[in-house]
Order: sequence, then C-alpha cells, then structure tokens
Amino acid sequence: MILKRFVIYLVLSCIMISGAAADQLAKPANKPILVISGAIENTNNGDTAEFDREMLTATGLQTIETANPWYSGRTRFEGVSLDKLMTMVGAKGTTVTAIALNDYVTTIPLDDFKKFNVILAMKRDGNVMTVREKGPLFIIYPYDSQAELQSQIYYTRSAWQVAKLIIE
Repeated sequence: MILKRFVIYLVLSCIMISGAAADQLAKPANKPILVISGAIENTNNGDTAEFDREMLTATGLQTIETANPWYSGRTRFEGVSLDKLMTMVGAKGTTVTAIALNDYVTTIPLDDFKKFNVILAMKRDGNVMTVREKGPLFIIYPYDSQAELQSQIYYTRSAWQVAKLIIE
C-alpha cells in the first residue's frame, strides 16, 4: 500500500513538474537572433521569447525546395516550422507581424503557418544565411506547391532579415 501511494505521488509530481516546465523556455546561450512577443504564453525573458541560432536548430529543421522570385531556379531552404515555433511559444493571436532588421514590416495570418507549412529559413542551399544574403531568418512558403502561393500577397509576407515576430 505504501509503495502504491509512493508511485502515485511520484507520477503526479512528474506530471506537475513537466506541466510547469512547458511554460518555460530555455534562455539563449548566445546572442538572440529572434524575439517573439505579444499574445504568447511561454517566455524566457520577461514577456518575450528569445531564440539564438542553436535553439532554433534544436527544434528540428524542415526543408522546402521551391522556385521563388529572389533566386533563379529552384532553391533549397532549411529552417524551423513556424507552426511548431508558434506552438512552442503558446501563440494565442490571429496575426503575426514580422519585423526585419531593415525595418520592413509585414502582417501574416497565423493560420498560414499550418495551412502552407511555412518555415523560418536559416539556410539556403546548405549554407547559413547571413544578413547580406537575406538572413539570418527568411519567411519561406512552398511557393510552387500551389498556384495560390505564386502571388504578390505571399511574396510580400515573405520577409527576410527577420528579427522580431509580434503575435496579435
């Protein structure tokens, strides 16, 4: 009976600890390259979620190979699923405002990330994207997967040099 109570106590403790940890994000070990703020539940610096390159990479990279208006031919982009990233931070809004290092601003429906499997690209053709090469982060849709995505609407949502995402 005592062993049974101990096991139940241990299981409940683990559940409570893992639930609390889900609301906490690790702090970046290096300089953050992305700050997410606004209507988010999980943070690591006040009311924001900051990510360095290693943290983003650790979430798992996805690949999109697609034709696009910025490079000739098909380009291979690797990056983080924006849908997965929004889940990690507990995004509770309907739109995301992306702000680039050059102050370019675009607003994207949060639904786009899941609907089109949009990524926040960190690599192009296997190479880390520098600021000079539209990095460090570039919002990429799989443009040639659907005719709908081959339009100015989606091209303008594809900010490069992304530094901040604000969930509203």
